[in-house]
Amino acid sequence: MVNTPQLLAAVDMGSNSFRLIVGRVEETEAGSQIYQVDALREAVRLAAGLSRDKMLDRASQVRGWDALKRFGERLRDFHPDHVRAVATNTLRIAKNAGEFLGEAEAALGFPIEVIAGREEARLIYAGAAHSVPASAGQRLVVDIGGGSTEFIIGSHYTPIRMESLYIGCVSHSRAFFPAGNVDDYTMRQAELAARREIQIISSDYKQTGWDQAIGSSGTARALAELVEANNFNDPGVTHGISRGGLEKLKRALIKAENVNRLKLVALKADRVPVLAGGLSIMIAVFDELGIDYVDTTDGALRLGVLYDLLGRSQHEDMRTVTAEGFMRRYGVDRAQAGRIGELAVRFYDQLQEDDDERRAENRMFLGWAASLHEIGLSISHSAYHKHSAYIASNADMPGFSRTDQARLAALVLGHAGKLGKLSQTREVEWPLLFCLRLASLLCRRRADVGLPGILVAQANGGYEVRLPSEWVANNPLTDYSLIQEAAEWEKVGIPYRVVYTDD
Repeated sequence: MVNTPQLLAAVDMGSNSFRLIVGRVEETEAGSQIYQVDALREAVRLAAGLSRDKMLDRASQVRGWDALKRFGERLRDFHPDHVRAVATNTLRIAKNAGEFLGEAEAALGFPIEVIAGREEARLIYAGAAHSVPASAGQRLVVDIGGGSTEFIIGSHYTPIRMESLYIGCVSHSRAFFPAGNVDDYTMRQAELAARREIQIISSDYKQTGWDQAIGSSGTARALAELVEANNFNDPGVTHGISRGGLEKLKRALIKAENVNRLKLVALKADRVPVLAGGLSIMIAVFDELGIDYVDTTDGALRLGVLYDLLGRSQHEDMRTVTAEGFMRRYGVDRAQAGRIGELAVRFYDQLQEDDDERRAENRMFLGWAASLHEIGLSISHSAYHKHSAYIASNADMPGFSRTDQARLAALVLGHAGKLGKLSQTREVEWPLLFCLRLASLLCRRRADVGLPGILVAQANGGYEVRLPSEWVANNPLTDYSLIQEAAEWEKVGIPYRVVYTDD
């Protein structure tokens, strides 16, 4: 029986707002459902602190750290496996993101993952799909964030098309309305700039088609509240956003001449600085994709993170699904991948590891690394491990954060060849690499041959491998390869001892 956690928490570190959601998991006949029990939101406006040379200023970093400290207090009693924190566009592009993240993790008390644009899109769709009524047809979900906008077409809970474009309410407001001034010309230029970005995907998206359009998260909800509360929507439209509603809101904004002078019902103070940018992007979405009406939902990235976290706890980890997909796409020898993965995990289980959760996670990473270590063969046999690592590092891999992909790429790159190439790689985990390299070496024949009892251990700051001397005598290639392997580890200053036993 699956041990389902009662409470899960997600932290969404967006370019405009940082949000925390706590959800209660309930089992129903239709499956597991998550019900929100608590939420916090802080208008950090991280993207507003991003300079032209992509550096986060000190003030925006402090705002972020302070917000995370408050979130950290709320999450203090949570188990690490029940919390997931993700960061989006601004921390994808900031050159000093590492500097910010170190203190941010200390403030929050949990690891923070910087996720890729399409991974953000996947999670947004999961959140939106779980928060709106079931629909028989396809739906388009548009999420205008602070630094990027995600576009997803999906059916039921499955995304079909996913894209992330570098237009957001914070970045667009800074670019076109820096002092808050709004006129016809500037608004038109902002709309055209957004349309140029959307034009890249519009043809494919229109061809795929959708039956329902949904605007998710902050910007869409804020625009919907304004057009609803001020009766701007088209006749007969009481909820959501209509084309006429956007046009009337734009007229009101231009008439006010500055966002700070706009007087409307339901206009919240923290939305004022990003209103013009968000509005111009939404108008561009309507115009470029030919939309007349958008329904809205508040369930987006953070809710999607909760459902993804729930899936991991129930052994439905999206990362495993992705690894399976990559094996099919690149024609991986499944028998060989399975051989190496099982043997690497067997070796890892002999090493010292006091943290059971870390052990479970590392065992999965060894399995994924074994599954993907030969995907580079689809490009070239020569230096295939480098091609494998490049794919693992740069491909869109749903479920894997950038940190996950960096860990995976380091293992894949290091499973063969010289170890010196890893000296500048921060993500390399030597115990895992030791197990993967040894398993790969022993499975060179690519066949199910009987291996003897092989014992491994960490000793004297390095590693020890113990094999029966009789078996080694009958396998001279393996003996020679082990001697070379020991020498390779010694080159990087890690002791590696091969011991022959009489067993």
